[in-house]
Amino acid sequence: MAEINVVPYIDVMLVLLVIFMITAPLLTQGVKVDLVEADAKPIEDDAKRPLLVTVDVNGVFHLTYDDDRTQELDEDELLTKSASIIKNNPGIPVLVKGDRNVKYDRVVQAMVVLQSAGAPSVGLITQPPEAELEGR
Repeated sequence: MAEINVVPYIDVMLVLLVIFMITAPLLTQGVKVDLVEADAKPIEDDAKRPLLVTVDVNGVFHLTYDDDRTQELDEDELLTKSASIIKNNPGIPVLVKGDRNVKYDRVVQAMVVLQSAGAPSVGLITQPPEAELEGR
């Protein structure tokens, strides 16, 4: 009567589990920004995955799309990459996330670049007011 020894398979699964636990936090990148608080309507759940442009506190543009990897870009690179993404994904939501301490001019420049790239509309990401967060 033959028996299958499952101990080596359990060892392999535990090693894979540890590897995924270590690498998963490294895969999600982002830019830390202090968002403006506003009582705004949330984005619909059934919407397409958005093209996100972040303007950090230093006024640097960051592009996030699809694989959740954030790329630091200048205006020309932002125009080229966002135009390509918008062209290949018609109807994609385009959002700008600006730090509350960045100059308003930089956020407007990001919006102008995105409209030049072909975005029909550009949304702004805000954070719910603190009082509303505490009430939940």
